[in-house]
Amino acid sequence: MDYPGNLFVVSAPSGAGKSSLVNALMELDSHVQPSVSHTTRAPRGQEKHGREYYFVSQPEFDAMIASNAFVEWAQVHGNCYGTSRRAIEERMAQGADVVLEIDFQGALQIKQVFANAVLVFILPPSWEELRSRLERRGEDTEDVIEKRLTNAAQEMAQACKFDFVIINEVFERALFDLKSIVHAQRLKYAAQRCSRSDTFASLGIC
Repeated sequence: MDYPGNLFVVSAPSGAGKSSLVNALMELDSHVQPSVSHTTRAPRGQEKHGREYYFVSQPEFDAMIASNAFVEWAQVHGNCYGTSRRAIEERMAQGADVVLEIDFQGALQIKQVFANAVLVFILPPSWEELRSRLERRGEDTEDVIEKRLTNAAQEMAQACKFDFVIINEVFERALFDLKSIVHAQRLKYAAQRCSRSDTFASLGIC
């Protein structure tokens, strides 16, 4: 089904800057809205239930799987993450552009359900910089950082399956690239025809 809003899916290994880029995009473009995912992991820092994630127990998450509430779900770093299909469809039906921050497994699942979804992968400029960013966050032990780096190699190998790749070396340039992708998608024929159907009808364009 076509919706007046677009769906953007952004994936990256931990520490590549995915969340910072998406948050900056939403600050600049109020038409882009997040879809809040469910997770079984504990909140970090200043995260709040219903804002960054819906924090649920494993039994609650399992019940949602059983009821087919998720359009995609995956286990990442020992925790479960899932995206509500209803939440996505409602926002796109209202004309909003929805952006999802999920791992590559979820992104590829989303593409199977929403064929028009735009997949974006964020890469770090180097292994050294990725490690440095993870260490500067100060949220993980050395063992966890090593695990994230090991997983990063597997995750980045999937970048070839995405529509766009952004190398987050200079934040401002990476943000410009992300904004450009969003703007270009809005100008595609199918997206314009759906979001501006009244204009197309008045011009006699089918």
